[in-house]
This record gives sequence, structure tokens and C-alpha cells, in this order.
Amino acid sequence: MLRSDGAVHYFKGIGEDSLDGLMKHRCPLTPSLSPRKRTTSQSKTEPPLLRTNKRTIYTAGRPPWYNVTGTTFKEAFVIGLCGGSASGKTTVANKIIEALDVPWVVLLSMDSFYKVFSKEEQELAARNEYNFDHPDAFDFELLVTVLRKLKKGKSIKVPVYDFTSHSRRKEWKTVYGANVVIFEGILAFANKELLKLLDMKVFVDTDSDIRLVRRLKRDITDRGRDIAGVIKQYNKFVKPAFEQYIEPTVQVADIVVPRGGENFVALDLIVQHVHSQLEKREITVRSALASAHQGQPLPKTLSVMESTPQVRGMHTIIRNKETSRDEFIFYSKRLMRLLIEHALSFLPLKPVSVETPQGTVYEGKRLSGKRITGVSILRAGETMEQALMAVCKDIRLGKILIQTNHDTGEPELHYLRLPKDISEDYVILMDSTVSTGAAALMAVRVLLDHDVQEDKIFLLSLLMAEMGVHSVAYAFPKVRIITTAVDKKVNDEFHIIPGIGNFGDRYFGTDAPSDWYESDEGMDY
Repeated sequence: MLRSDGAVHYFKGIGEDSLDGLMKHRCPLTPSLSPRKRTTSQSKTEPPLLRTNKRTIYTAGRPPWYNVTGTTFKEAFVIGLCGGSASGKTTVANKIIEALDVPWVVLLSMDSFYKVFSKEEQELAARNEYNFDHPDAFDFELLVTVLRKLKKGKSIKVPVYDFTSHSRRKEWKTVYGANVVIFEGILAFANKELLKLLDMKVFVDTDSDIRLVRRLKRDITDRGRDIAGVIKQYNKFVKPAFEQYIEPTVQVADIVVPRGGENFVALDLIVQHVHSQLEKREITVRSALASAHQGQPLPKTLSVMESTPQVRGMHTIIRNKETSRDEFIFYSKRLMRLLIEHALSFLPLKPVSVETPQGTVYEGKRLSGKRITGVSILRAGETMEQALMAVCKDIRLGKILIQTNHDTGEPELHYLRLPKDISEDYVILMDSTVSTGAAALMAVRVLLDHDVQEDKIFLLSLLMAEMGVHSVAYAFPKVRIITTAVDKKVNDEFHIIPGIGNFGDRYFGTDAPSDWYESDEGMDY
């Protein structure tokens, strides 16, 4: 389980600081001199997790949340947990998450959405004379906006509230990619717009004496309060607010859970219902892509680099199964550099005048935009980063790890790390090869969910199949697709024909056993 700081908790997903640990269990991301056996992050005999000295990291990926048109098809399933202060809502949430065993679950706390206090309100809070349990204390407008976007699969930013200083911190937490959202708060059912977003409403009912004891312990130990102040605040604000605003909302609950996290029968019922709802929302993308767009002309958004004798000669070398690994790497890098240079010619430029050392004016061109960001689809797409950095000085880089689920054959999102404010950038999305386009489709959808403009995305690949080109262009008609060659066929195993083989294995020197299903690395789906 991975946790971010503050009130937003990530469960069963790959976090930014865990990528190194994950990839150590796979293979290094730079070429080595000796070949290695290939390993996978998932297998049929071992659970999908990695264990370190500090934590357990679940490596189950996020399956497609969109259809073949690239449109978000299934929303996150949102569970609302309501109950009095210290009733055990977070404990219930954690128990549900553990029992669900579903990847990409997010716990969102209402405590993050206290309003920004004025100076007078902060002074009242410091004297324990501010009513934190009243509806007016919360920023419901922001809360509804954030939860609605998260339910639709978009990337969102969540404020972090500091209970010691009674203020909102400057740093906000980024949350993205939830199959299930568990939203908990004392007034989770108190707003009509919030109720519309909840697929399941659970009220945690705990005895008032127990809640008082828990609150005393929590506020004194974790929030630096004194016992007199806690009791004063409880009697003056907490207890009356519970009776007036919180307890009446039990009427809208689908399930009432007495005794909180110790009520295993109620928790089991909740988990069973969530599983049944998630099964109804399953989507298959790859099989649909394989049967679509056959016989269609190639899209106008596709640009294939001119097949000069040099380019064709390099393709001959890297496609040859007898080519040594050193030569494969060398000529692949040459092609990558040419591909990057070709792709940059499609970026919008604006006229600019500069003065030369001779004192004359030269009419030139400059990028018309803020900046360029490179994003690689791991692992094979990362081989293109060096060529991009050689051409674009000080470029920012992001990474997306997408792998194939061995049981379903569908691509799954395991990890992403994107630079801040990527929504304003031109993004060069890199993968070594594109077969059916399933992985590329998922990567583009991730970028769009982070508010990158579709017409600012450039998909670059050394080799593509016509099927993959059509899949991406059909779903995202404004994405520019750029490659050095397009092959016509894809076989029953989704390999490009005549193709290049498994690019990742040939580049990194890893072995792919004959009984191992070829996944996303260098073959793309």
C-alpha cells in the first residue's frame, strides 16, 4: 500500500518513488553488455505485489476506462462514507480497500476541503471557538468539482489542510486514475450535488461515548490540542452539529454499519456489491481494435519519413534477425535521431528577427508555444529519450508504464510520472513500435485526462502497423502520428508483420521464453 502525504491516500497503484523498485524486478532501462532473462511484473503463480523494507507495493494495473473511440466509457465507482467525528470512517474505508483487492483505489477525505479561513476565523479556531462541524466550514463548491472530475477519470488536484495551523497548505496533491473512489467525511451526505455523485452511501454508526474518547486521543496526540479545549469544542460544536446536520442524513444511506470496522458482515456485503458493479463495467479494447478500420485509407494525420536509401538500409539492418545487439542498438539510435528531427518540423513556428555578429538582421523562426515535453511509454519507448534530449535542450521528460494483462489480453496502466503543468505543453509521446495501438491509445487518453490538448500531442514510433495507425487516428483525429515506416499486417498474436521482432528484448538483451505471451514492450498493443 502506498500513501501520499495529507488526506489523499493511494492504494494498489504504482507510486512515483516505487518505479525503481518495480523495474529492478523487471530489467534495467539502459543497455548492458550481457543478455538477461526477461521477467514480468505479474505472473500466474505469484501475487501482483513487491515487498520492500518499508512497504508493500501492489503492481496490479488499471484496465482500460475508455472505448475504441478514446472516450471515457466507465466512471469510477464512488462510495460515500458518512458518520460522526471519530466514528471510524477511515478505518471502515481501509477495511473495504483491503477486502476489495482492486487496483487503483483512492481515498478522498472531506477534511481536505475546509474553507480558507480569514484572520478572524483563524483566531477563533486557535481558541477552539470555531465550528468545524458546520456545513459553512467546508468548500462544497470545490469539493463537488473535484469529485466530479475524479469520477470522470480526469486528473485532479486536492488541497491539503493543516490542522495544527488551521490553514490550507500551498502544496496541493495530484490524484489520478481511480477505479474506485472512497469519499469520507462528517457531512458527506449533506449536499445534494454530492449525493448525485455517490454510487453507494454508507453511514458509520458508532456510540457517542466511544467517538468522544477517540476524538480526545486523536486531537491531543495528532493535532496538538489540550484536553480542556477538545472537550469544550465537543460540547459546544461537535455534539450539536452531529444531532442537527449529521445524524439526520442516515435516512439517505444505502447501508448503515454499526460498530464501524469491526462489523465484518456489513463490510462483506459492501465489498460484494462493489465487485458486482465493477464486473458490469468491464470493457474489452484490443479485440475491438483488431477488427476495426480494415481497408481504410491511411489518415492525413500520419507522416511517414521519406524512405531514402539510408533509411531503408537501416531498416534492413534492424529488421534482420541475425543482426548483433550492438548493431541493432547503433542503427536504432540513428533512426530515432532522424525521426525526432523529422517530428520537430511539424511544430508550429513563429517568425522572429535576430541580429547577426555582422550587424545585419536575419529573419528566422522560433517555437510558437511555451515548451516541449517528452513522454515515453516504458520500457521500449524510453530508448528514444536520448535522441530527444540530444535535439531539444533541457527538455522535460515523463514516463508511462503500460503492460498487458496475461489473463485478459488487455493493456493496463501501472505507473505514470508526468511533469507539472504539462497541459500547456506540446507533448512528444514515444514508443518504439505500435501494433494494434492499444498501448498508444491508453497513453494518449492519460495525457488528455491531464488536460493536454489533443492537437498538441505527437505520437512517434520507429515502426507502426496500419491497424495501430487507424486505431489512434480514429480515436484521436487531432493527434499527429509520425513514424519511419508502416507495415501492413498484424498476426494473431498482435505482432507486426514483417515487423522488427520484440524491440525491447533485442535492445536490452532480454530473453522472451516461447511460452510467454508477448506484451507491450516494443511490440505495443
